[in-house]
Parts: sequence; C-alpha cells; structure tokens
Amino acid sequence: MHTLKTGDCFYFMQKVLNLLKHLSFLNKLTIFAFVLSTLPVLFIGSFSYFTSSSEIQKNVNRNKKELILQITSNVEHKLATVNQTLNQVVNSSVLKKALNNPLNVTDFILYNDIRTEIRNMQSFDTKLEDVILLNQRQNWMIKNSGLYRLNEYENYEQLTNLINLPDETSWVLNPASLFYSEESINVTGCEYSISLIKKLPTTKLQKYGLAIANIPACSLQDFINSDLQPLDSIIVLDSSGRILLHPDRSLIGQPAAASGFKDFAQISSAASPSGQFKTVMDKKDYSITYTRSQQNGWIYLSVTSIASLTKESNKIGTYTVYVCTLMLLLSVLLAWLGSRKMYTPIERLLNQMGQRKPDIRKRHTNEFQIIGEQVHHLFQSKSQLEKEVAQHIQQVRTFVLIKAFQGNIKKRELLEELEQFGYQTQLEEWQTMAVITTSIDFSEENSYQKKDLSLLLFAVHNMIEELVPSSNRLAPVIMDHTVVTLIGSADGDAESFHKTLYSLTESLQQKINNYLKLAASIGLSLPFHAFDKMSIAYREGLEALKHRITLGKGIIIQYENINSGNHYLNLSYPTHKENDLMDAIKLADTEKAKDLLHKVFSCIFSPGLSPQECQIPLTRLLNNLLIMMQESGISLSQLHPVNGSLFEELTDIHIVAEIEDWFWTVVIQPMIRIFGSRQNAQYHNISEKLIDIVQHDYDKDLTLEECASRLHYNANYISSVFRKETQYYFSEYLAMYRFKMAKKWLEETDMPIKDIAARLRYNNSQNFIRSFRKQEGMTPGQYRENAGARQRVVPDDY
Repeated sequence: MHTLKTGDCFYFMQKVLNLLKHLSFLNKLTIFAFVLSTLPVLFIGSFSYFTSSSEIQKNVNRNKKELILQITSNVEHKLATVNQTLNQVVNSSVLKKALNNPLNVTDFILYNDIRTEIRNMQSFDTKLEDVILLNQRQNWMIKNSGLYRLNEYENYEQLTNLINLPDETSWVLNPASLFYSEESINVTGCEYSISLIKKLPTTKLQKYGLAIANIPACSLQDFINSDLQPLDSIIVLDSSGRILLHPDRSLIGQPAAASGFKDFAQISSAASPSGQFKTVMDKKDYSITYTRSQQNGWIYLSVTSIASLTKESNKIGTYTVYVCTLMLLLSVLLAWLGSRKMYTPIERLLNQMGQRKPDIRKRHTNEFQIIGEQVHHLFQSKSQLEKEVAQHIQQVRTFVLIKAFQGNIKKRELLEELEQFGYQTQLEEWQTMAVITTSIDFSEENSYQKKDLSLLLFAVHNMIEELVPSSNRLAPVIMDHTVVTLIGSADGDAESFHKTLYSLTESLQQKINNYLKLAASIGLSLPFHAFDKMSIAYREGLEALKHRITLGKGIIIQYENINSGNHYLNLSYPTHKENDLMDAIKLADTEKAKDLLHKVFSCIFSPGLSPQECQIPLTRLLNNLLIMMQESGISLSQLHPVNGSLFEELTDIHIVAEIEDWFWTVVIQPMIRIFGSRQNAQYHNISEKLIDIVQHDYDKDLTLEECASRLHYNANYISSVFRKETQYYFSEYLAMYRFKMAKKWLEETDMPIKDIAARLRYNNSQNFIRSFRKQEGMTPGQYRENAGARQRVVPDDY
C-alpha cells in the first residue's frame, strides 16, 4: 500500500488552494454555504439526541408537581366544603336544642328539623355518604336510616370511643361497616369511609356528642381519577402512614408498605412539605412526587414508572434522526438556491459595468476586484460631492437637533449624529449640561407685531451664536416659538456651572433688550449629565416658561425653583385614608365609607393640581379599588355589568362633585352591597375561630393582633366582627373566660392563688385579686371558702 508522504500532502493542499483560487465567487460561495449549513444541523441533531432524556424528565417532574398540587388543592377544597357545611349544622340552633333533648317518638318535629339540616348539607356537591349525629348523654343517634338508641346500636362502643380523639375536629379513616351494622349490605360498595368528626357541643368544655360526616373513599378516589392522565397513579396516606386512597381499593386502610412503598419515614421527616425522589417498588424504578398537606397532615404521592419515561425519549431520538436528515437535505438545497440568489446582484452589477464571465476568467481575477476598480473611479468625484453636501449640512443638523429635543431619536443614533456634525469634543469633555429656552415677550410699548416673531427669533438665534462660544453650546434651533440651546461645560462642579449659566442668560436678556428693545423670558432646565436627557430638559425649559402667567414678563425662570429641584412631579396621595375607606367597604359600613370617600377627595383636590395632574391620584384610587375587588373574589361583571371601560368613563367626567358621585354609585356602593351579603356567614365563622383560640390559649400572652395574624385578617376588622356577633370586645371576652377558669380552679383544686394569677398572665397576684374582687364582689380566697361551704352542705332529699 502506498504511503502518503509529507511532501505529497503539501503538494495536494497546494493544488486544492490553486483550484479554489481560480474558482469564481459563485462557486466559492456555494461551497461555503454547503459547509455552513451542514455543520449546525449535525450539531443540533447530536445535541438534541443526548439532551432529550434529561429534558423529558425535567418536564415530567414539573408536570407531576403541578398535578399533585392541583389534586391536593381540589381534595382539600372538597374537605373544606364538608367542614364548612358541617360547621353550619353543628352551630345551628336546631342541633343545640336537640343536644339537651332525649328525642323520643313524640319529638317528631325536632327530629324532622334535624333531618332537614342534614339534607341541606348533603345537597352540596360534597359526595357525602351520610351525616351521623350521636348524643351520649341523651342516648340517641341519628343517621340516614333513622333514629336509634345509642346503647342499642351494634357498634356502640367503637362509635363512642371516637369522642376520645385528641382534636376537636379530625379526619379519620374508618371501616364503612362501623356505621351500617343494621343494613344487610353496604350501599356504597366501599369498605372504608373517610370521616370528619366534630365533638359536641362546640362551645362547652365537656364534650358528650359527635357529628360525623362520612365520605366514601371510593368516591374520593373517583374524584381524583377524573384529573389524571393514563400513566398517572395517585396514592394518599394519612399522617400515620395508612393508605387513604389507592388505585387498588383492596389496599385502602393498610400501611404504606403493603403497596411496596417503603419511604414513608423519609417523607414524614423531610423538612420541605413537597419534593421529588426516585425509589424502587416491586423491583422496578419509579419517580415519586409528593406533597404534605398543612391542613390535615395527609401525604399525596404521584407515582410514575421510569420505564414509561425512557420510551418517550427513545421515540424522540428516532424522530430527531429523521428530522435532522430532512433538515440536512433541505439545508443543502437552500444553500445552493441562496448562493445563486445572493450572487444575482453581483452578476447584474458586472453586466451593468460591461463585464462578462468569460472575460473575467481569462483575466484570472475575481468579481470584487473588477467592482473595486470601478468604485475607485466613483471616488474621484468625492470633492465635488462634499461641496454640495456642505451647503445642506446646517439644515440637516438643525433637523437632527429638533428630533433630539423632541425625544424622537435613540441615544446611540444621537451620539453618532452629533459626532458626524463635529461635536466630538463636546461629547468627550462635557460633564454638566442644561437647556435654555428663550421666548419673546410682546407688549403694547414696542412697535413689533406677532407676524414679526419669526424674524425676531432668528435675530435672537444669531445673538446666541455670537454671545456663547461654539465650544460651550450646540447650535441653537427655533422650536415652538422659542430659541432652544443646549449649554455644556467640562466643569463637573454644579455650583460653578449654575453661576456661569445664570450670568450668560442675564447677558443674553440684556443684549436682546438693548438691540431689539424687547423683553425676553428665559427658561432654565435642571442640570443633567447625559445627552439622551435633552428631551426631558427641553420639556423642563418649556414648563418653566409657562409660569410667566403668574410671575410676569421679562424674567429668567429656573425649573429648579418651581419644582423643588426634581425632574418629575411628586403628588401627595392619601394612602391612610384610602386604607380606611377599603376597610369600611369590607365591613359594609355605608355611612363611614361615604364620609371617608369625601375626605379622600378633599385630600386629592386640596393642593390645587391641574386637571391633567388630578388624573394620576384618581386613576390610582380606581385601580386600587379594582385590585381589592379582584382579591375579594368579586367579578367585574357584578360591579359593572355594562360593556365599556371604567377608566374611560372616569376620564370623561370633569367636575369634582360628579366624579365623587360616580365613584360612590358605580364602584363603591355595589361593592358594599356584595360585602354586606357575605358578612352573615363570614362573621359567624370568624367569631367561632376567635372563641376557639381563646379557649385553647387563654393561659398565654394572647392579643387581638396575634389572633388576627393567625386568621389572616386585619385586627380592626375582626374586632368589629367579634363585637357584632358576641356583643363583647375581645379583651372583655378573654377576661371573662379567664375568670371562669379561675373560679373552676378555686372550686376544684388547691392551686395557690399566686399560681392561678401567674397562669392567667397577671403580673402579680395583687392585680389578680383586685380584678377578681371587682368582677365577683369578693376576693379569690373568699370565693374558695364559699365554694367549700356549698360542697359540705348536703340537701335532705339528696
């Protein structure tokens, strides 16, 4: 076999280079396009193949997180609905009356009322199987099938043991047979029910009854399955690791390990309430996505087979090969067509120059060399063209400066244009700049007329060019009946620049008065340090000139003096009054809301703002009200059923009284009606939660603000709600409950009074004794002696 030597390689490369050298530009362009189009396709195909598996895994994990969070939200919403409806039953006056009644056969009306309350609860879409009420003290139990004597029921002991659960409200998995011992079959077909258990009565410390709402585990599993894709599998565990929901219903009620899942301890001890990990179940790899509910401690698991994920990535790899092959063929075709298309202008240019391809090949030159020779002849007329352009350069410069002052040119383009017009030195050296706007003030004393304004402004334009050195200014331009000039300085000291600028404007004003016998007003912008701020400074100069209306003519007006040195207008907005207004709306307090609305409007219009400036706080108020409406779950159609924009309606009103009336009738009053209709149910729920907090944490440093933080409400709001529901202030109710516990301890225990005072959060025992005497008319020691005396006295008929 012949071996290729180094000399042969060099000779081969030289041949290739000579061949390429003699190729036309079209052939070179085609070869380059082929190479350039092929390499990216090969790279993209390889990269896509190697990254498809990891990207699919990431997407699936993200989707699983979203799925498990959605299912958790749906299930907890369903459980919350059951809890809320059961709260309405247990807090109803009918049930409170029934708890103190033995419910004999003669109490048909009371029994019927209870059954009506239960049927109303089951009418909600909560998938409730049954609601069971039992009273251990009065020895009765009510369920769908009728009224029973509790001690005669087959599962009497198991049911009464539920009263020993640690929480006042609990979700518990129970065998369905526990509640249907009297029926021959289980009508639901489910072996387990998920029960919501509430102890009765809710307002007393001693519990002797239960309210049980049963949801068949099968129906909750079907509810979850409606949201699942074919490859998804959802498992729900309670806080102890028992299976609540599983695709295999035979595993419900068993430990998690029965389904092959052995990582329950890892999840329950994890610091994060949600996460993902891989595990092995039945010798197969699975991806587990979990989330732990903060409401009841349930753990929701999404189980996905790793094998099913790799199938998808293999499919994508196959598709990638096909697509890359197709793209490669298409790229080669487009490279050839594109090269021909790109060469067409060059071919046309050569034809216009009288050059033909055979002649070019004979001369062994390329197309660009021929074009370069022809362009060289064109540059010979450069001097003549420059003379013609110089005649128009001033007009173009004026046009560019006008665009810059109007803000119609980008920063990069502005710097390039200024550099082209010979302002390179100013761009590099100027540290501080300002815009002056000079305007002619006509009066009856001079002989000029309005039609002479253009000539007068041109004269002022020339005076500025003579007075100010070209190194300290840009060319003046005439805009909006004013002469606008950008003044700059290489000195970065603001105080020095201010003095120089003011001296220059005074000299200019005096020169105009001497030569033209006219008064001139000059507006000065705030100093700035970048050329792209020219448009802002120009507007500040015009704004300063507007104050001639109040200050008079022939003056020098600094924008700094009329706007406190700020480039932007600051408006005072009554934020606190707005917050009070929103609280009054939420409380449906019509009179207070109307009064606060009037105060908000007084604050908005008191500074004497212009109509344009008043739109800012009015729009802000409307926007904040609509945000509150949306966060409260109120749709815009409830508030404003008519088609159209509220903001457009607001801008069409120009009288303060009409604007205030529009806010009241169109926005605030409908909100108050909606919040008012919500309050009855919401108030009761908030009051019950506050009472529950007091009964559990009375011996802690409990405050209204802490309770409000727990319930996620404003403290003033829940105070008003509690007062309206219980007729007591929060502090009064807390003190009453603490005195109740103090009397109980004085009657039933030998706890020292000092310890009782400390436990009830009194600073010292003397304060407790003083408060107890004021409340009960006697000291704690006297109360304990009287209680002991009452216990020693035994009636004769006892």
